[in-house]
Amino acid sequence: MNARILVVDDDAEIRKLLGEYLQRNGYRVSLATDGREMRRAVEQVRPDIVVLDVMLPGDSGLSLCRDLRAGSSLPVIMLTARAEEIDRILGLEMGADDYLAKPFSPRELLARIKSILRRTRALPPARSDAHRLRFAGWTLDLAARQLVAADGVVVPLSGAEFRLLTVFVEHPNRVLDRNQLMDLTVGRDGTPYDRSIDVQVSRLRVRLRDDAREPRIIKTVRSEGYVFAALVERLA
Repeated sequence: MNARILVVDDDAEIRKLLGEYLQRNGYRVSLATDGREMRRAVEQVRPDIVVLDVMLPGDSGLSLCRDLRAGSSLPVIMLTARAEEIDRILGLEMGADDYLAKPFSPRELLARIKSILRRTRALPPARSDAHRLRFAGWTLDLAARQLVAADGVVVPLSGAEFRLLTVFVEHPNRVLDRNQLMDLTVGRDGTPYDRSIDVQVSRLRVRLRDDAREPRIIKTVRSEGYVFAALVERLA
């Protein structure tokens, strides 16, 4: 069955345009104008991905993204004003998987949706039959899509955080630049001023309790990118 996309935007013209375009491309589409309608749609139609505008009446898209992320790993693409970089950064910090600045091409949005759905639905590739990887006292369960602490507590990850951590544990002790990480996690190159990978790395460090000033697990390589410095053990 084709994926269900929930578009949340208070602009009727944009809702209509995106709804018709995505339906023509084979997707089932639900539309919402604000947070109240979004919550009802998430509960009733259970979408596979949410396209969420930042500027909404009532609860902002940023707060709605935060609320979604608190209870699920449902993928979210934020729509932001081109001039408001802070909205894009905040959206990523709230757990959005990707963002697109207005005005945008529906074809570009479709490409982002396809990329995220493909990565969300596919089991991350492993170089062995092991579906659990242990590092620095943590266990990443690829099948269950869970990060488990040494004391057994499950640490929630957004879809973007899970994909980024999976890339790191599959490529330990190898410097990965931002474009490589963008391509491996969302299927596109970053722009020269794209900070999304840096924001996601910061979020992962918080999840892993890795001191950003002196990280032991995800280290910054100046002018090059990041390296996953922990020893990775593959479990049966």
